[in-house]
Amino acid sequence: MTHTYTISGMTCDGCRTKVEKTLNAVEGIKANVTLDPPMATITMEKHIATEELQAALTAVGKYTIEMTHATHSHEKTAEKSCCSTANDHQHNKDHKKIAVPHNHAGGKYYCPMHCEGDKMYDKAGDCPVCGMDLIQEPAAIQVQQYTCPMHSEVITNAPGSCPICGMDLVPMEPTDTEENKVYKELLQKMKIAILFTVPIFFIAMIEMMHDNPLLKIMDVQKWNWVQLIFSLPVMFYAGWMFFVRGWKSIVTWNLNMFTLIAIGTGVAFLFSIVGMFFPDVFPEEFKSEHGTIHLYFEAATVILTLVLLGQLLEARAHSQTSGAIKELLKLAPTEATLVLEGVDKIISIHDIKKGDLLRVKPGDKIPVDGKITDGESTIDESMITGEPIPVDKKMGDAVSSGTINGNRSFVMIAEKVGSETLLSQIIQMVNNASRSRAPIQKLADSIAKYFVPIVVVISVLTFFIWAKFGPEPAMVYGFINAIAVLIIACPCALGLATPMSVMVGVGKGAQSGILIKNAEALENMNKVNVLITDKTGTITEGKPSVEKIVAFEYSEEELLQFIASLNQYSEHPLAQAVVKFAKAKNVSLTKVNDFENIAGKGVIGTAIGKKTALGNKKLMEQAGAIVSAVIEEKIIAEQKLGKTVSYIAVDKNVVGFVTITDAIKETSAAAIKELMRQGVEVIMLTGDNINTAKAVADELHLTSFQAGCLPEDKLKVIEKLQAEGKIVAMAGDGINDAPALAQSDIGIAMGTGTDVAIESAKITLVKGDLQGIVKAKNLSHAVMSNIKQNLFFAFIYNVLGVPVAAGVLYPFFGILLSPMIAALAMSFSSVSVIVNALRLRSLKL
Repeated sequence: MTHTYTISGMTCDGCRTKVEKTLNAVEGIKANVTLDPPMATITMEKHIATEELQAALTAVGKYTIEMTHATHSHEKTAEKSCCSTANDHQHNKDHKKIAVPHNHAGGKYYCPMHCEGDKMYDKAGDCPVCGMDLIQEPAAIQVQQYTCPMHSEVITNAPGSCPICGMDLVPMEPTDTEENKVYKELLQKMKIAILFTVPIFFIAMIEMMHDNPLLKIMDVQKWNWVQLIFSLPVMFYAGWMFFVRGWKSIVTWNLNMFTLIAIGTGVAFLFSIVGMFFPDVFPEEFKSEHGTIHLYFEAATVILTLVLLGQLLEARAHSQTSGAIKELLKLAPTEATLVLEGVDKIISIHDIKKGDLLRVKPGDKIPVDGKITDGESTIDESMITGEPIPVDKKMGDAVSSGTINGNRSFVMIAEKVGSETLLSQIIQMVNNASRSRAPIQKLADSIAKYFVPIVVVISVLTFFIWAKFGPEPAMVYGFINAIAVLIIACPCALGLATPMSVMVGVGKGAQSGILIKNAEALENMNKVNVLITDKTGTITEGKPSVEKIVAFEYSEEELLQFIASLNQYSEHPLAQAVVKFAKAKNVSLTKVNDFENIAGKGVIGTAIGKKTALGNKKLMEQAGAIVSAVIEEKIIAEQKLGKTVSYIAVDKNVVGFVTITDAIKETSAAAIKELMRQGVEVIMLTGDNINTAKAVADELHLTSFQAGCLPEDKLKVIEKLQAEGKIVAMAGDGINDAPALAQSDIGIAMGTGTDVAIESAKITLVKGDLQGIVKAKNLSHAVMSNIKQNLFFAFIYNVLGVPVAAGVLYPFFGILLSPMIAALAMSFSSVSVIVNALRLRSLKL
């Protein structure tokens, strides 16, 4: 389970580190703490009271911790937990006092004096009672926050630059408006930069001609003044943000790409200013044949313009990396057709309540999650599952928000609305995963930490080496090459290598029905060499049906009444199959006393005044029920046919059994075969009996399986394999699979399963198909390969680029790198990393 907490008392990154370290020292939790906003996201193995966390923090400083409510989908599970503390309930109660009512839409007005209670007004004006100005109620909107594409821990409520690396912050919830705004601002600055830089560049290039025609118009000093005036808009408008970011990086000592750009262009510009007004302070070798100092206005402005071009291209490319999320956002409809007393009414999607009947017309997007109550149709679910073939849906079948209705109209009942819908959860999960950090990123972070200081040192050494040993004018060569070293280095290419690939990969997965909780899961999936899989609902369809009931002492109808009455309290697929079978037979269900669901075994209770047990042989042993040899023989015969058989005991005597069939999914065999081909050992662990398990294993050509597994047995198998050094993935869909899903290195939940199983998993397959595991592994392999390519490009670029800029090739080949060429190369290095990451969008899974 995961909770989000608000932390008070942190004033610097040192505080943040101390708080994070203290929380992680508490046994059974993993904490991630951010300074802005001051929050902690804590994942717990079991519920830990806030008071215990507070005690740990109090021991190290004046910090306070409070739970933030309604911040995470996991909270739903926590609220149902029997171990929620009284303090948490009080906190919930207090929270409700300040919550804005959901039944009031934005645009309503109220009196600040509440003269007429909670009465709302449709128009602005005066209160009819006290005459005060009516106040508009805030619309129910989500506050946009911003984060750094390289440092996900940086979160602010306003756009700006990252305090660590200086990059533009991007919206956490991608919106075309925000991205267009950033792009338009950069484009405007780019136009100004080009307008004034081109004339400066033209003047500088003409000056290099032997017979300079410009001198016939004005002398060199006046042309220098033209260059200075033209450079001011570039330096102090178009490129000023680079100096602001560079200064901030030095003050905070978070050295980055903008540190190098600001130093390089700033030195070139200041050198030119001093050279114009105080030329005599420079040695003779800096002076031209005209007796003037050669100025570098063109270098400073061209470099800034080229870096700005890189930022512009990066903004355009970066918007495409979140394209999958934006496409998911577009799936959400804005309106729905409410059926009220037989009349259709168009309402906003935000006004839908649970239990509402909604009409979905041909071609319409399904507004919320629910079930069809009248009619049938085919639904295009490709945007959710990634499968292109439309699915037939009839009365009673579930439908999901964002999917598209076919050519028939139907009526559905709303069961999940707002943030509870599958589409909303997918968008939230994709957003969270896109901002998470993969373990492989630690390598790039470690290098980037020392990168800028090393480059600055190399730049200084370059100047002195050239000044001491270079050809004349040695100091000019040294100055130019030192600037080139500063400009060509690009730590951002290193920083972007991982997050860009993760963002595109997670989005690609979502479009294919693979929901990945975080980047760590995406990376580790590539390392998996053992897959543990459940049987029911994972290998099989998970839609069991009762084939027959065999009775010995009672009639079939009497036994059906016993077991259906028991199973009405259970959510297990087998239980639902029995209840459905009883309803079809018009068997009435009675009240059951002392009901108990025993995980991995079955259910017991008192039905019609008799102690009844329904389940496997382990349950019969626990209940002390006697199984005759005749019954046991008949049961074994059914099991060998691959069918699931549940014993029925009444008053400690086995009086019959129920045979349940659950077809193996068509894709299971092909998926298991492909995983084995990739070197993954597939092991089936099932709570079913040995005979049924063997029949299924034989059909799928599985060499490893274990029957009669309780939840703790599955857990022990995974722990044993992990102790042997195996990387274990667990695929399951039931409540009894949750402990094993949580223990495994990669928990894979079938989206058709229970919420508890999905909460415990790190990857969720929307379609609930083993073929999705093959796709997830292929996606993980492709993303990791892409990240390694990006890191290689970034490393090799800097390893080769910096020495070339320093002039190591000059003694052998006479090659020097102009600072302007270095700026162009640096600008495109980050863009190339993003473009390479974008190749994942065309990946065939």
